[in-house]
Amino acid sequence: MATKKRTFKNNPIRLLLGLLIGALAGVVTMLLFAPQSGKQTRDEIEGKTIELRDQTTKNIKKAVAQVRSGTDKLTAEVQDKAVELKQLGQDKLVEQLDRVSTALDTGKTAVEAA
Repeated sequence: MATKKRTFKNNPIRLLLGLLIGALAGVVTMLLFAPQSGKQTRDEIEGKTIELRDQTTKNIKKAVAQVRSGTDKLTAEVQDKAVELKQLGQDKLVEQLDRVSTALDTGKTAVEAA
């Protein structure tokens, strides 16, 4: 019976699992060999957690501001294009009305001449 060779390349689940296990091992090692008391360690962890939360909040606010800025810019561009298209449509309408008016005048003149 032939055996299948298993390859684990490019497997994101295994990569994430390996990172998680490595991070947990690092945290446990850090806590076991910490040269300070448990209360100091907890206080330090709490401080770092608050710092991380604040940094994350700041980054999210920055990202939201960038999205809003991009949306505002896109909205302005769309409104400008709408104005341009409206003007183009009006110009074409006037042009067509002029043609129809000219054709009517020509037809009227032809009928009166006949």
